[in-house]
Amino acid sequence: MAVNSTSSYFILEAFVHVGNLRYFYFMLTALLYVLIVFANTSLIVIICMNRSLHEPMYIFLCSLFVNELYGSTGLFPFLLVQILSDVHTVSAPFCYLQIFCLYTYANVELYNLAVMSYDRYLAICCPLQYNTYMTMNKVFIFIIVIWLYCVVRCVINMSLNIRLTLCGNIMNSLYCHNYLIVKLACSDTKVNNIYGLFATTVSLLVPLLPILFSYTKILKICLSGSKQTRQKAVSTCTPHLVSLLNFAFGAFFEILQTRLDMTDVPNVLRIIFSLYFTILQPLLNPIMYGMQMSKIRKTYKYAFCRFLVTGHRDPL
Repeated sequence: MAVNSTSSYFILEAFVHVGNLRYFYFMLTALLYVLIVFANTSLIVIICMNRSLHEPMYIFLCSLFVNELYGSTGLFPFLLVQILSDVHTVSAPFCYLQIFCLYTYANVELYNLAVMSYDRYLAICCPLQYNTYMTMNKVFIFIIVIWLYCVVRCVINMSLNIRLTLCGNIMNSLYCHNYLIVKLACSDTKVNNIYGLFATTVSLLVPLLPILFSYTKILKICLSGSKQTRQKAVSTCTPHLVSLLNFAFGAFFEILQTRLDMTDVPNVLRIIFSLYFTILQPLLNPIMYGMQMSKIRKTYKYAFCRFLVTGHRDPL
């Protein structure tokens, strides 16, 4: 019997009965969420309040941290409710809303990292022309275009999914997933598959090209440049490269746990594969950039010490 996708609910089968351990998992998940919110919010405030950080690189970082908060909010509150619940169901409208949030988050993340790689290329390879090529107007245009494109892409994707007639409502996942909804469809999914293939190809190729171009040029400069140039490249590119690699691992794990048969994999590993993408990236980025970039680190220490001494934070 077909399930109407506009008024039904979905069952998230990946949740297991954990008994009294649910309270431990709830506190652990809540702690992670608090850490993510605190780390990203504090760095956003630091960048916004400190005029010396009103530079292209830090504005891109601010956009990245805002996206981390957005993606985490699309997952954690829902996950906390599900951990304490005995029946792991979610209404179809909320399920589509969660898919929209998480897919927008993933797309914005990749495009933001791509623009940041291009920014690092200009700063390292074209330092004298950097302020000419990367003006603040261009920075804000980049950020607006990234968010608009990703939102429009996900709106189209959702509109194609909502029209499907579903023949089931059970998803082997901890949260709602676009690919799993398409698998439940018993109506024609040809348009969904064509659009999905096209949009995925574009969404991967467009950001990957500037990333490969930028780091090829940066590597060339490092091999032929001075020791000072190499040190500058390493210090500014290390957190970005770590973030890129972490994003790539997360995407790989996401593909593993949705596209392949994972029934023989221990449940703990399946949960790690499922949540890696949406937990480690928002947690790792602010820590990496906060610790690695001396300007942010010094400003944060100054603001924190001033807060302890005076009991309030003055404008930096």
